[in-house]
Amino acid sequence: MKVLHMVAFTLLVIGGLNWGLSALGWNVVNMLLGSLPGVENFVYVLVGLAAVSEVLTHKKNCRMCAGGSGMGM
Repeated sequence: MKVLHMVAFTLLVIGGLNWGLSALGWNVVNMLLGSLPGVENFVYVLVGLAAVSEVLTHKKNCRMCAGGSGMGM
């Protein structure tokens, strides 16, 4: 399960950075994969699935949110 969490987290970082750079006029995923629209769309689907996975499993995976030590909610 930790591997899935790390993959999802990595995809969320990629998606977040891409969104931030898109605001500045650079769509990095499109720059890298624009000639392969099917692969580009697949990357976006993976980022979306990673977000859904993190929403559903975050509280269980996060030490701060699971009631451990820290400033969890």
